[in-house]
Amino acid sequence: MKLLIALCLGLLLATSAHARDFSIDHLEPANWWVGMKHHRVELMVHGEAIAALTPRLSRPGVGLVDVQRVANPNYLFVTLDIADTARPGTFDIEFLDGERVAARHPFRLDAREPGSAKRRGFDGSDAIYLITPDRFANGNPRNDSVASLIESADRSSPNGRHGGDIAGITKHLDYIAGMGFTQLWPTPLLENNQPQYSYHGYAITDLYRIDARMGSNEDYRALSRQARRKGVGLIMDVVLNHIGSGHWWMQDLPTPDWINHGGQFAPTNHRRTTIQDPHAAPQDRADFVEGWFSPGMPDLNQRSPHLATYLIQNTLWWIEYAGLSGIREDTFGYADTAFLSAWANAVLEEYPDFAMVGEEWSANPATVAHWQRGKVNPDGHLPAMPSMMDFPIHIALRDALRDPEGHETGWGRLYEMLANDYLYPDASRLVVFAENHDTTRVLAHVGGDVGLYKIAMAYIATMRGTPQFFYGSEVLMAGPSERDDGAIRADMLGGWSGDKVNAFSGRGLSKAQRDVQDYVRRLLNWRKRTPVMQQGKLQHFAPKDGVYVYFRYDDDDTVMVALNRNADAKPLALDRFGTFVKANSKGRDVMTGSKVALDRPLTLAGKSATIIRIE
Repeated sequence: MKLLIALCLGLLLATSAHARDFSIDHLEPANWWVGMKHHRVELMVHGEAIAALTPRLSRPGVGLVDVQRVANPNYLFVTLDIADTARPGTFDIEFLDGERVAARHPFRLDAREPGSAKRRGFDGSDAIYLITPDRFANGNPRNDSVASLIESADRSSPNGRHGGDIAGITKHLDYIAGMGFTQLWPTPLLENNQPQYSYHGYAITDLYRIDARMGSNEDYRALSRQARRKGVGLIMDVVLNHIGSGHWWMQDLPTPDWINHGGQFAPTNHRRTTIQDPHAAPQDRADFVEGWFSPGMPDLNQRSPHLATYLIQNTLWWIEYAGLSGIREDTFGYADTAFLSAWANAVLEEYPDFAMVGEEWSANPATVAHWQRGKVNPDGHLPAMPSMMDFPIHIALRDALRDPEGHETGWGRLYEMLANDYLYPDASRLVVFAENHDTTRVLAHVGGDVGLYKIAMAYIATMRGTPQFFYGSEVLMAGPSERDDGAIRADMLGGWSGDKVNAFSGRGLSKAQRDVQDYVRRLLNWRKRTPVMQQGKLQHFAPKDGVYVYFRYDDDDTVMVALNRNADAKPLALDRFGTFVKANSKGRDVMTGSKVALDRPLTLAGKSATIIRIE
């Protein structure tokens, strides 16, 4: 009898040991949509020893078509095929240990919004407003610090978290739309659970979750919907090159090659030209692409097929979930070249009219042009990015505003740089800007000269391409003259309770601040209702005596822009511009509405932009 009891107890213990409990810590993405061209979805399933299990599901229209295991037994990669006939709803994916269901996890199918695939992205008819969310407006002080996230709010530190959030952005959508902006680009809002400098958003620790100090995923989706109702699209700042060191992957990498250099810090050499350089040493090229930005930003290896799929799906997921109108892709050339094309092509296959712009911080237009869709490259690379940030014009404009006037300096440098547009497959798709979150503000760059600042704003608003502006500069926020990120990304005036000066309401603004804010508002709202400034052709004339003149024109309309960087007024003879200004032409100043005589030389005020519509 004792022997029988001992045998039964042993069998029970063995069965209990075999029938262990399994838990699923992550299953990403947690949902998908019916009717996507990308109907095969690879789920990343993570949990201790999960690779020992076999997935199973039973849902009409949903097939389980592939299961892959990798070096780490804590991962499974499960591919679903979702037919157009599948019904939206939630169902369980079961994970079997033999015949026993050892774990289960819900998965949801959603219906797409009507017209989702045909969404229009941003283009030359838009004006982009770039904000740093933590520094824009604090709409919900209760989430300034969150117990589950490492860094707490410290508004006294220029490099700390200040409490800006999605609620603050939503509260001021009327201001953004009223200023004439039609697209909103916040720097990344995804979770950055890092010990310091987490406010900037570029060290992401969860690619499917909005940072709780900013709000929730649903808050982000609601922001997009409310912005859309006010005529403002939402652009997401996507980071494909790296993650934050606090990402949960770093505690349990799916494969040994998931992170470049085996997960150990090795700095990038920032030699971006090695991608195009036919003479570049392969090691230099590898050091650029595979090197890390910092120890806090592990560099992703997009050559890993499961990671590449993960990143592509993550981008598609956010576009569909949040109703995005565009993407700005960070540190574009640092990621794997072939992957970048595969990623962009996947997005455009799903959303043919979508807009994306890549960051390639180079003064060389040939380097930037290499990445634009339609470019024929000698190395055979077929780029797929519709747009790039126009850093060459950005740098030339800033130099032109500050350097002495000369044949190849001042306006001459900007004129010569614009002549390089022949290098681009479509220069009209570029995003033009005078400043962003990584540069000093224009006002500081020109030593506080408001006249030169206004010229910069006028140039960006009237140049070919899509203009982008940086929050707060419209009320003369200046910051330091040398790069200091925390100070450049200062708090927007009026974004916090108790602020004595409020850019949103106008309370406490100086006369100069109100004047510039009104200037930008009038400029952008005029641009918004003037098609020739959005899609018209461009012809410019070689600068003379510190004056640069160009025309935007089409079959129906012509606008003349004259930029005078001289401190004194300058006469401008018009006979040189006979193609556009005829003997009987009439003109109207678009900023004042006053008539302008065109049968005699114009007088251009010192340090000013004169914009005339030819009637």
